[in-house]
Amino acid sequence: MKEVTLAELLPEEWERLRRLRIASLSESPDAFGGNLETEKMLSEEEWRKKFEKLVHLVAVIDGVDIAVLSVENLEGDFGATCWIGGCWVNPEYRGRGAMRALISYLDEHAEERGWKVQGLGVFSDNDEAIAVYEKLGFMRRGELQPSTRRPDRLFQRMIRGPQR
Repeated sequence: MKEVTLAELLPEEWERLRRLRIASLSESPDAFGGNLETEKMLSEEEWRKKFEKLVHLVAVIDGVDIAVLSVENLEGDFGATCWIGGCWVNPEYRGRGAMRALISYLDEHAEERGWKVQGLGVFSDNDEAIAVYEKLGFMRRGELQPSTRRPDRLFQRMIRGPQR
């Protein structure tokens, strides 16, 4: 199996982020709060602005970007010190350790970056994603919450950490 490498994107790499986000919204529109048509229309400036408060990580195999997630430092629910969002793995590469590699990167940098207690929200009917997050050590916490971006959907908060 080919090795998964990781890249922390810089604002100058906004087009990589855009390609991955558009791919994720195209392939799994029901997994995200974002809207494909709206995000396709964002300007370069709007994509670059996303780097002001978010770190964007990409998993790569043989030079191909195969997975993405963002992380934001914040004081969140259930003691979270960061919030993970936009998690997506290209279906052709699922099961190859991309998400595990991304979460391991967070763990490796948890102390200096403030990522000790990781939180995320996942739509409550996304059983596949919930199972992956549980395998990675995330635990369901709290009651289901209505989504602010998709009012017809409920999301489950999941928390992991602190990691040692």
